[in-house]
Amino acid sequence: MNYSTKERMLNAGLTMLLRHGYNDLGIQAVLKETGVPKGSFYHHFASKEDFALQVIERYMDEVHRGLDESLGDQSLPPLDRVRKFFESTRDKYREDGYLGCMLGGLGQELSGVSSAFQEKIEACLSAIAGRIADCMEQAQASGDLPPGADPRHMANLVVNCWEGAALRSRLLRDPAPLNSMLDFYFSALGTTPSSRIEAAAE
Repeated sequence: MNYSTKERMLNAGLTMLLRHGYNDLGIQAVLKETGVPKGSFYHHFASKEDFALQVIERYMDEVHRGLDESLGDQSLPPLDRVRKFFESTRDKYREDGYLGCMLGGLGQELSGVSSAFQEKIEACLSAIAGRIADCMEQAQASGDLPPGADPRHMANLVVNCWEGAALRSRLLRDPAPLNSMLDFYFSALGTTPSSRIEAAAE
């Protein structure tokens, strides 16, 4: 497949930001990786920050494709679709060497120093949680979650837990934290009495 100059730089940025973070990412390294002249970089991106923010958009394109594939699988019950998304994400992490989630990594690195990144990353995580919440609402409609549960809260909870597990997975270069988190979360959904789920949603 032939990629445009901008697409080649964004694709390189996906890998480089995940491996090195923002502060250690040099524009010269991107140019060397892609064979693109410096002038072309600034033709497409106003700055390093603009480049990184657009890389996040490219990353989210991949995330939404994963959500479409998993949450749209009508052969599975809604909660199984949610788990399928996270298991597919775990498998992608394995391909990357268990480097974890780009959103989580950049959020930890930059949220305290850049409002642009803080707002962007929070918006991305909220978008993921929103789509999962829609599937949780379907689970509630089918009786897999009690009527008093809050699907939005449950979706935010699983995203928050996942991001923490992804960090531990990166530190250990091991999927065990991800697997344990999924087992714990979905086991709790299946065994927690309705009153306790409703209390957790308050």
